[in-house]
Amino acid sequence: MSDQPTQPPRLLDQVSTAIRMRRMSYRTEQTYCDWIKRFILFHNKRHPKEMGAPEIEAFLADLVNNKKVSASTQNLALHSILFLYREVLLIELPRIGLMPVKNQPRLPEVFTREEAQKILSQMEGKKWLMASLLYGTGVRLNELLRLRVKDIDFQKNQITVRQGKGDKDRVTMLPLSLKEPLRQHLKKVRQAYDVDMLEGFGNVELPFALDKKYPQAEKEWKWQYVFVAPKRSICPRTKIERRHHLDPSVLQKAVKEAMRKARVTKHGSCHTFRHSFATHLLESGYDIRTVQELLGHEDVSTTMIYTHVLNRGGLGVRSPLDA
Repeated sequence: MSDQPTQPPRLLDQVSTAIRMRRMSYRTEQTYCDWIKRFILFHNKRHPKEMGAPEIEAFLADLVNNKKVSASTQNLALHSILFLYREVLLIELPRIGLMPVKNQPRLPEVFTREEAQKILSQMEGKKWLMASLLYGTGVRLNELLRLRVKDIDFQKNQITVRQGKGDKDRVTMLPLSLKEPLRQHLKKVRQAYDVDMLEGFGNVELPFALDKKYPQAEKEWKWQYVFVAPKRSICPRTKIERRHHLDPSVLQKAVKEAMRKARVTKHGSCHTFRHSFATHLLESGYDIRTVQELLGHEDVSTTMIYTHVLNRGGLGVRSPLDA
């Protein structure tokens, strides 16, 4: 009996594989696949190989003219489709009429010190601790959620941020006022971890390829997430049941609710704590290069925007006469 010919993988499965090979996040995988699917449906399910630059331009034009999407959303759609053609189909497209749009620079929204404290006072428990760390360390929300137990150094009072934006590591401070609350939190996480181990689980997702290099590491305490989900779940990529980190929406909703209770009417979010961290450090007289390192900005010009928030001029320099 002859072997049945194997079916080639579905297009979106090929996209997922290409994304995983490049160590891109699961969120990126979901986003790219969603935009590629929308592009195909827009053109009545035609295969992308049968289309090209004109069809891409038509799709993007519809997003801009009819859907009224922002420049960043338009760019995300374009990058998703270009990834499909260049990295999966291996087709180099001619110049696209609608190239990536540059967002107009805007000053970030910043909480005052009083507003930040009011918001935090409306929170408690794990959510208060997480929001306090956002404000007290300047980390991004996804960086906070990816923290592992080993990344917290209580002796040196520092936190190591692994694979931040640009896939770079950096170090930021551990606020002294949060050391004891964080220790108490980790005790609770350890209890949940011990229960998982007794029930035959306790394995955690490791960074790329580390599970092959260190087969036992996935069950070690030091590799566990600091802020874990309340329940175990099936990993959408590996189909393995494990305890993942907390979903970002949990803290996002909590911050919005705390802002409402604190009657802070600014257009704020979890990320506003990061902006506030940088601005308040500059207000306290720390130099911009130090703030740049703490934020993990590759270019100091990115950090410079906070000097404009302070209304101190382009360099954020204070006149010696005013001292």
